[in-house]
Amino acid sequence: MSKQQIKWLDEPQAHDYPAALSYLSLLLKPQAAKAVVKKLKEAKMTQFHAKDILRASGLTLLNVSNTHVEADSARILNKEGLSPLLLCRDKRNGRLVIADGYHRLCAAYKFDEDATVPCKIV
Repeated sequence: MSKQQIKWLDEPQAHDYPAALSYLSLLLKPQAAKAVVKKLKEAKMTQFHAKDILRASGLTLLNVSNTHVEADSARILNKEGLSPLLLCRDKRNGRLVIADGYHRLCAAYKFDEDATVPCKIV
C-alpha cells in the first residue's frame, strides 16, 4: 500500500486498558497483569517506528484481510484517530509484548512500515 498519513489519538482509549489486562492475564498471573496495566496507565507517551515494534515483538504481520486490520485501515483512510499501543518488555524472553494494539500496528505498517507509532511502554 502507498504511504498514508496516519492520525493517532493523544492517549490510549479507556477500553484499551481492560483489553490489555485480558491479554496479559493469559501470560502472567492476575496480580502481575494488574500491576503491568497500572504501570501502563501511569507511563508517559513515547513513540517507535512500526517496523521496529513488529520486529521486537517477534510477531508476524496480520493479513490486510483480517477484519480488525480492515477496520483500522478504513479508519486510517478516513483520517480517524487510532489509539496508541500499549506495550511491555518481556525481559525473560527478550521480546516485546503488544498488550493492546496489534491490529492497529498491522494496519499502520501496511500503509507505512516507517510510520511513527505512539505508545506507552513498561
